[in-house]
Amino acid sequence: MKIRPPAIILAVIALLLAAACGGPSSESGTSKPVGEPRIQQGEAAASPERPAGREAGAPEPAETGAPEERDSAPGQVSTFALDVDTASYGHARRILTEGGRPDPSQVRPEEFVNSFRQDYAEPGGDGFAVHLDGARLPGSGAALVRVGLQTRGADPETRRPANLTFVVDVSGSMAEPGRLDLVRESLHRLVDQLGPGDRVAVVAFSDEAETLVPMTPATGRAELHAAVERLTVRRSTNLEAGLTAGYAEAARTFRSMATNRVILLSDGLANTGETSWQGILNRVKESAGRRITLLCVGVGREYGDALMEQLADNGDGAAVYVGSADDAREVFAERLTTTLDLRARDAKAQVAFNPSVVESYRLIGYENRELAAEDFRDDARDGGEIGPGHSVTALYRVRLRAGASGQLATATVRWQDPDTRHPAEASRSLDEGDLSGALWEGTSPRFQVDVVAASFAEHLRSREATAGLGLRELGGHAARLAETTEDPMVTELARLIDRAAALG
Repeated sequence: MKIRPPAIILAVIALLLAAACGGPSSESGTSKPVGEPRIQQGEAAASPERPAGREAGAPEPAETGAPEERDSAPGQVSTFALDVDTASYGHARRILTEGGRPDPSQVRPEEFVNSFRQDYAEPGGDGFAVHLDGARLPGSGAALVRVGLQTRGADPETRRPANLTFVVDVSGSMAEPGRLDLVRESLHRLVDQLGPGDRVAVVAFSDEAETLVPMTPATGRAELHAAVERLTVRRSTNLEAGLTAGYAEAARTFRSMATNRVILLSDGLANTGETSWQGILNRVKESAGRRITLLCVGVGREYGDALMEQLADNGDGAAVYVGSADDAREVFAERLTTTLDLRARDAKAQVAFNPSVVESYRLIGYENRELAAEDFRDDARDGGEIGPGHSVTALYRVRLRAGASGQLATATVRWQDPDTRHPAEASRSLDEGDLSGALWEGTSPRFQVDVVAASFAEHLRSREATAGLGLRELGGHAARLAETTEDPMVTELARLIDRAAALG
């Protein structure tokens, strides 16, 4: 692949003059293959260590308050691995519905936002379309900037076959109503949706792991349904044994031209064997390195959120939460079968703010996915795995310099082709003049839903009013947006905000 020297020279000059953003540049909304990693100018932000889960033997969680804003110094950029997890919102929804308040340490704003449908245009190819917009916050010199990334939707007729290895928790804690019975219902739904080229294996685990059915063509539905019915509650939770057996089966039956995925269904309450995500992933590292991705599906009111999230984030996967039959239908019957393919591996985003326009900035959420600036073009550093039709949204709160104008930010996404590992990038820029002057009137309904969802999450974890509004005002905006969008999920969001407000 050829590197474009003029682009690099222009970028360096721009950084030195502090007249434009310090990140990589390309034509608005375009993507291109790239060659060797280019040297990042300016002082890079330090790379925080990813926190471990909070299960047995793990360190205490980090503080849940929102991070402070960062100065927009020349050459300083915000870099993070993409994430399509939604488990945090799903679990919080269940807790609030049952009259409780979620643990602040389990509230991740990006997962609240990414739970909702977006309005981004799809790209023509297999990469990303980059969307960038924003709005000023009333009565202040601040603004909210939205970075939206979208992949092309799935084509069921052309998707590659799938090798799916289900690793199912049948420990004693899964006996709670709404856990194992929901898992069985979910698996039955999925088996009925698979095509003739797909294959399924089922591994059950409690204190030990057992392969109930080895990799079997989906056409053998009777055998697969029978294996699902044999899932019964047993003893303790040795999640390590389950994943080790599951990855071993996936590696043994690996197909290079198929999507190879391990799907863990568990409450994440590991109490036997290795209980930290680092130790568990170390045991399956060799198998996981063979392009076998991981999907963590959480169930149960008492839920090991930290362990499941870190397994997903560090195991080339995603985490979702299933709390009802409707959730199971959405995840297994509607979404999973159409998103089995991958559009991008190790996807990362980098947003460069122009220090002559932006005084400081703060990324809302993504604390566990933050990277150092130099990691952006280091293709050995792990990013996120993104499937067809997925959108990823990041919101920034920025403080603008009084009277400044010009380019405000440049957002760039970098990813690798799932098969060839060839890297590519796409970028888009935003000018200060492109900001809407009215957050609740001059922006799209979906932008406003994102702001409400992020603000709700920030309130739940730190009581911070991201958009300057309390829960009552947020609930009013959510109710209005529910009518505008006619989206049942936004209606539900309004109901959850009202419940949280009633709790005080």
